[in-house]
Amino acid sequence: MATIKDVAVLAGVSVATVSRVINERGYVHADTRKKVEEAVKQLNFSPNEVARSLYKRKSKLIGLLLPDIANPYFPQLARGVEDRMQEQDFRLIFGNSDEDEEKEQDYIQTFIQNNVVGLVSSTNYPHSSIYEKLKIPVVFLDRTPLDSPSVYADGREGGRLAAREIIRRGSRRIAVMQGPLHIRPAQDRFEGAVEAIRQTGMDYHVVQTASFSFNEAALWAEELFSKHSDTDGVIASNDITATAVLHEALRIGRRVPEDLQIIGFDDIPLSSLLSPALSTIRQPAYEMGREAAELLIKLIEQTPIDHKNIQMPVEFIERGTTRKVIANG
Repeated sequence: MATIKDVAVLAGVSVATVSRVINERGYVHADTRKKVEEAVKQLNFSPNEVARSLYKRKSKLIGLLLPDIANPYFPQLARGVEDRMQEQDFRLIFGNSDEDEEKEQDYIQTFIQNNVVGLVSSTNYPHSSIYEKLKIPVVFLDRTPLDSPSVYADGREGGRLAAREIIRRGSRRIAVMQGPLHIRPAQDRFEGAVEAIRQTGMDYHVVQTASFSFNEAALWAEELFSKHSDTDGVIASNDITATAVLHEALRIGRRVPEDLQIIGFDDIPLSSLLSPALSTIRQPAYEMGREAAELLIKLIEQTPIDHKNIQMPVEFIERGTTRKVIANG
């Protein structure tokens, strides 16, 4: 890999002159600049962005923290962030916390050491003191901490939608999978579902889940059917859990959707490829990522913002794990 010294030798100039050209700092004669640019091109030299940002005191690096990249929902968020940031010539440094607070804090320290100018965080711990101490702007994505810039979906309405749709399609013994207690969006969708069920006067069961990860979803699905074998409708905490419920239901001989209806939450790409395909509540993940990036750019550039908390709409996606509604008449 070529170094700045290699460029200087080929161009016949000093390293300091190459640095001035690369960083657009200080006067360089046009002919000299051309020699340096030709040497850079010939050697395919790519200046280190971190070192360059430290020299110029103006970084173009952004930290992006996600809780679990094994969940296909989070890469959708990330793609939205990345695409919008690249349009403004920002670059991302990515961290996967595995829903571990200590690992998350290690990543944040790494971001700071690399001179990031802003952070997009889809954290399970938005109230951690480490965020209060940061001297760079932070936008929380898919999370709803009070009084902090954030972009999130209307989870409460999503929960209501799921309950209404599963009820109008005939389920009467419904299990609601609650989702992690410390994640506000999970509780919003749970509370919305319970609110809509209670309005009908129906009973319901609650199955508590501790995370959104693949690893434990199968265990929660087994628990659901062992404790509530008569369940005929499941409102899952996310699509991963819903997929595990579908797999377990088919394994034990329950017909979906004839005997059991299932509604997920997120609308990850996998949902449409299952058999039967998963009915779910769609969060606009890619669009949320773009909105979070846009909000962070405005904060970095100190541009006036109309709303620092942006709530995105959700919608019911009807597929094969719910029955068709029979029209009256």
